[in-house]
Amino acid sequence: MAPYPALFMKQLDLKVLKTMRTRGHHPVAEKSAMTISKSGENGYLWFGIGLAGAAFDGKHRKQWLAASLLGPLAIGLNFLVKLVVRRPRPELEGLPPLGGAPSSLSFPSAHATASFAAATAMSRIRPEMKLALFGAAAVMAVSRPYLGMHYPSDIAAGAVLGIGLGAVAGNVLEGLEEDPDAPYDF
Repeated sequence: MAPYPALFMKQLDLKVLKTMRTRGHHPVAEKSAMTISKSGENGYLWFGIGLAGAAFDGKHRKQWLAASLLGPLAIGLNFLVKLVVRRPRPELEGLPPLGGAPSSLSFPSAHATASFAAATAMSRIRPEMKLALFGAAAVMAVSRPYLGMHYPSDIAAGAVLGIGLGAVAGNVLEGLEEDPDAPYDF
């Protein structure tokens, strides 16, 4: 009986991917998804958010600077998992991917891993930003199967991995000292 749940999940994954690749595709939506996806390459978006946090929130500058490195570090760890799993990127007949990738490996999504790791850790620095940070992570993650770059299960696994990494990093960030004399600019 073990093959049936796995087969069901594989079929569901493919069905959701096909739906994402065939619904809501307007040139403006596709261009937006490509721009969002591009900003997530190598964790650049999250690096930038961390640097902005450091620039505008002097009281938590050290935490923001440390958090800015989490996206790129998560990408590296994610690639190690990809090398073990070796799942190829999706190929849908008549629906080529709307973007490129640095590797042919799909599981888990590095964009999802980096985004959810950074959102989790950064929301520990500024809990009032949690909704915006996780919203940005979700949009980043959803852009990947929309563009045909990942299966939905790649996104789910990347999000779970990212949240775990972010929780560990958040504990480390809380241990960094705040600067009581720095201006609270946020």
